[in-house]
Parts: sequence; C-alpha cells; structure tokens
Amino acid sequence: MNPPVYIIDGARTPFLKARNAPGPFAAADLATAAGSALLVRQRFAPEQLDEVILGCAAPSPDEVNIGRVAALRMGCGIGVQGWTVMRNCASGMQAIDSAMANLQRGRSQLVLAGGVDALSRAPLLFSEPMVHGFAGWMAARSLGERLAVLRKFRLGHLAPVIGIMKGLTDPIVGQLMGQTAENLAWRFGITRDEMDAFAVDSHRRVAAAQDAGHLGEIVPLIDRDGSVYASDDGLRRDASLAGLAKLKPFFDKKYGRVTPGNSSQITDGAAWLVLASEAAVARHGLTPIGRIVDCQWAALEPELMGLGPVHAATPILQRHGLGLNDLDLWELNEAFAAQVIACLRAWQDDAYCRERLGLPGALGEIDAARLNIDGGAVALGHPVGASGVRIVLHLLQALRRTGGRRGIATICIGGGLGGAMLVEAL
Repeated sequence: MNPPVYIIDGARTPFLKARNAPGPFAAADLATAAGSALLVRQRFAPEQLDEVILGCAAPSPDEVNIGRVAALRMGCGIGVQGWTVMRNCASGMQAIDSAMANLQRGRSQLVLAGGVDALSRAPLLFSEPMVHGFAGWMAARSLGERLAVLRKFRLGHLAPVIGIMKGLTDPIVGQLMGQTAENLAWRFGITRDEMDAFAVDSHRRVAAAQDAGHLGEIVPLIDRDGSVYASDDGLRRDASLAGLAKLKPFFDKKYGRVTPGNSSQITDGAAWLVLASEAAVARHGLTPIGRIVDCQWAALEPELMGLGPVHAATPILQRHGLGLNDLDLWELNEAFAAQVIACLRAWQDDAYCRERLGLPGALGEIDAARLNIDGGAVALGHPVGASGVRIVLHLLQALRRTGGRRGIATICIGGGLGGAMLVEAL
C-alpha cells in the first residue's frame, strides 16, 4: 500500500477573463502572488520545501521553466528545485500527480504543486510567409538580393496568426476544442437549449457561492496601479436562456450548437496546493485538510476528448468498489456545457459502458446535487494550466463545508486524454 499523501492547504487567484487584450498579470505574476499568500501562512519556511512543481500549458518565452521562476520569486531560495510540467488542460493536475509520486517514493517530503496560465497573453505570431521573408532579408548580402525579397512581400503576409487558436486546435484531427464538443453534442443528441440551461445553472451556482462566501480559497491580486482583483470576474449574474439564445454558434457556424456562452471562458489564473508526507506532517506540526487517495489517466480519440473524465474516473470507481453516487461530491471541469452533459450521458449509456469501458452495463446517473455544486468553468473560466488544481482544491473545500468525505475531481484534456483524482476530506 502506498504511503499517504496529505493536502495541507491551498490557494488560488481570482480567475480573470481575457478581454481581447493582454491581462494585467503575466503567468509568473499570478503564480507568485497565489503561492506567496499561501506560503506566508504555513508553519514551515519556504526554504524547507523539497520542490516546487508547476503546470503550465502556455508560458511566455521569458518564463521558460516557469516553476523555477515562481519558486525563486516566492522566496523559496536557490536550494529548492522548481520545475514545470505540461499535460494541456490537466497540467496542474499533472503537477499534483508528479508531487504525489515523489512523496510516495520518499524523494520528497514537502511539495508545493500548482498550475497557472495567462491565456490573455497568448502571443500573436507572424505568418509563415512573413517568417520566410525575414529569413531571406537577414540572409541577403546585396541590395539586389534585398530588393528580390521585397518584391515577394505582400500586405497579407502581415496578417497575424492568433497563437491561442493554434494552441486550441488539435494537430492530429485539425479540430478546435469547440469542434470536439460539437462532435459530442451530435453523438449524444444534446440540444442547444440543454447546453444553454447548463451554462445558466453554472453562473447561478457561482453567484450563490460568491454570495455565501464559499470561495474562500481565493487570494486577491493587486496590479501595479493599485487596482484590486478580489473575485472571479467572468461571472454573469444576468445570464439567462433568452440572453444566451441570441449568441451564434462559433465553431460550426452552419450546423453548430456550441457558442461562447455555453463554453468555458479564456481566462488567466493560478492555483497551488501544499502536499506533505506523513513524516513532514509530524515534523512541522501540520494539520492536513485532506489526502489524495488515487489518481488515474486515460486516453481516447482526440476528436472525442471531452469524454476523458468518463475514461479516467471509471477505473477509480472500479478499484474502490464505488458507484457514481457513493461519492459525496464531484468536480467535473466544465470545458464546454456539451462536454459535461456528454460525460453524464455516457455513464447512462448501456452500449457505451459495455463497448468502451468494459462494464457489464450503464453506471447510472450522477445526482445533480453532487456535481459542481458551486458552479464551474463555464462561469469561472478555464486557465488551462490552473484548472486541474482548482477543481481538486475546491472539491476538498466543498467536502469539508458540507460534511462530505470522498469526492472525485476530473478533467478532459486536449489531445484525447482524461485525468481524475479521488480525494478524502479530513
């Protein structure tokens, strides 16, 4: 039996919606702010960490190995190693899993694991013809050669390539992530009204959580001008079926059902967890808030990537002899409303469970009162590297608040992957 891995504490920044311009904070700023606020309230010094592991899907060119950058900026000292992992949408969850592996092997005793992305700062790129033009210009050795390069130039070469659109496009099947959600909508007969109703409910649940003070894991941000960012700003309190119905499909403009209103938002944010071994808990006098019981990764067709949670969470359920509603709570990351609904329908689909999951029949239906009780990424946003940590942290906080014991946090991953973690509140 593996040694226990304890969750001591956690924190995240507000999730800030991208608004067609670079946001006020770089990814390293976000990670440093959340991590510093978390570390200052611990019973150990930052220098006593064994390592800092940070998931990030899209670091800036000046944030290479952003895990080490953040570790040094947080004051962990030169002796604490910092490193970075990337598993697309589950980069933060991968950081937790990597930390868990090192803790269970005895290579580390005390780890800060997190995730971050500042998607508003995804770069604009030069087109390929423009890049070749620059290369030709730099290689030119005479006026004639330079004039030859200029004669090939066209104004269209200056049209920028939007980096985030390339990052959100699967290179194997050539589909944007939203198009994979459209695939699931057609596969499971999910209507536009069902997607929009799910989105409205996500906003409603986040609004209720904010009003009730149920998002206490957030630490405020302050920019260089002194402006304070204290809460997630993608929430639409006025979200309604009538309002969402006015939005046009974005990914399949002729036949589609997925719109910006029933999709997760492009967002900036960071989240961290302090993880410890049993020995570190005793040494530093720590009080765990939970423990990680199990973790599972899965792979499937890239064009059906949204079903990753079904393929990752099901083996955990089987290993522990659990049904869907034997868990007190679920956090299923809301990449798209259609994607979450498709996961729920896959578990209810007798043929899918037999043919794809190797089960004798359908697993059943998750009680809606157990799923994403405080809303999700449709209302909060999905800063790709951070979301895996956010759902684990918030699941644990929600379990403790409601008196629950066990829950699963699960996430779909671009490229046709899924990740899931079973946690227990203490």
